[in-house]
Amino acid sequence: HVWESSMDQHSAPLFMTVSEVADIMRVSKMTVYRLIHSGEMPAIRVGKSFRVPESAVGQLIRAGLTDHIDERVAGING
Repeated sequence: HVWESSMDQHSAPLFMTVSEVADIMRVSKMTVYRLIHSGEMPAIRVGKSFRVPESAVGQLIRAGLTDHIDERVAGING
């Protein structure tokens, strides 16, 4: 592969299918499609399918955990 010789393989973004994202997040594929169409989850279109950057999934999960912690703290303190 020509692109592999010019790029560090570790720096190339990894992409996941909608099904893989749904499995990791323990949600339905429809929920993932809604996140993509609302702009909350970045994705690229490959033919008729979507691919989601692995890093975006991690960021969304971390953001959700942060929101959950913030809500619990507000509930305890307020």
